[in-house]
Amino acid sequence: MTPKGRQGGGRASRAQDRGVIVLAGEDQNDCEILAALIRAHRPDLGAAAKLVRINDPVRLRRKSGPDLAAAVKALAGKARAKARQQRSELLGFVVHEDLDGYTDAQYDRIRKTLTDEFARQCQEFRTALALAAWESEGWLLLFPDAFPHVRPRWKVPDRLLDKDTGRLKDAKEELRRGLGLPVFRESDGPTVAREALNHRLIPSPRGSNRSYADFVGDLTGWT
Repeated sequence: MTPKGRQGGGRASRAQDRGVIVLAGEDQNDCEILAALIRAHRPDLGAAAKLVRINDPVRLRRKSGPDLAAAVKALAGKARAKARQQRSELLGFVVHEDLDGYTDAQYDRIRKTLTDEFARQCQEFRTALALAAWESEGWLLLFPDAFPHVRPRWKVPDRLLDKDTGRLKDAKEELRRGLGLPVFRESDGPTVAREALNHRLIPSPRGSNRSYADFVGDLTGWT
């Protein structure tokens, strides 16, 4: 995901001098999607920072109280350690989790709870929450023209276009059924996101998803 720095002694690489943005998600696919979105919405940070991932899977949405505080403390500690490992300043921490639910009152509650806890524990660096409703594939549906750039025969069905994808249950299964052959796999998600970035589709999403808009708001609020 990121180029390796120089090993051993000697002068640190230019990348190490730029600072880092640490990504945490359910798996590597989600983090690679996040990387494309960050580069699209914050090209200044994409150029100024190295994007690195921590491997710990994020499982926060069902936690509260001391359990949530402990889980956030562990993740934030891993982010700080990753920056130290890279010998770089920690510029920001982006955390992804699929919520497996709609953008409704429960979504609002989860987002506020997690936002407050990260703000309490991570005051010395910026954070952004990518709490995808239902899942990351719902965000990818905002860029339907990216799919044929991955597989020429793929076409997002009309019934999935220009929708509120935060109200769509199981977007992953909808893509599997609707795109045609070859069948969409979860590992295709990062390629779709990169094609959306390469073809400048991300600034003009088709449809809406409040969970995506909230994530973009977090990113654009970084100063």
